[in-house]
Amino acid sequence: MISSINHSGVVVRDLDEMLRFYTEDLGLTLLERYEMEAGPDGDHAGIPGARRIEVFLGLGDDGHMVEFIQYLEPLSSDGHVELNNLGASHVCFLVDDLSKAHEELVAKGVSFVTDPIFSKTPDGDDWGVVYFQDPEGNWLEFIEL
Repeated sequence: MISSINHSGVVVRDLDEMLRFYTEDLGLTLLERYEMEAGPDGDHAGIPGARRIEVFLGLGDDGHMVEFIQYLEPLSSDGHVELNNLGASHVCFLVDDLSKAHEELVAKGVSFVTDPIFSKTPDGDDWGVVYFQDPEGNWLEFIEL
């Protein structure tokens, strides 16, 4: 039935700021950009008359992408939830050097839930993890394996 995972989508309020953060601060690449307008009966999203901009970001390797959607009409309402609430989500990125990534983002003003936490897997391998939020409060995770 499912052959691959294509993308994860997030509705955002300020697309320009999110593009700046994810491309300049995190290093993703803008891969695609669309402006869409649904007819009076709606489209695949099921919102009649919706106008939106959609962008896809990734590493450029045909792997999993992150989609950001800014609704121009109707405007999006607030909707963030705490990380432990039902429906909460996060995007996890693999990094080569967790300590360095953390240090670089702290220097850019990004706040983290904790400093990176390192431990051992049951097989004895080292790994590290840290959580933080993007400029709109969406949860992100970095892990180093």
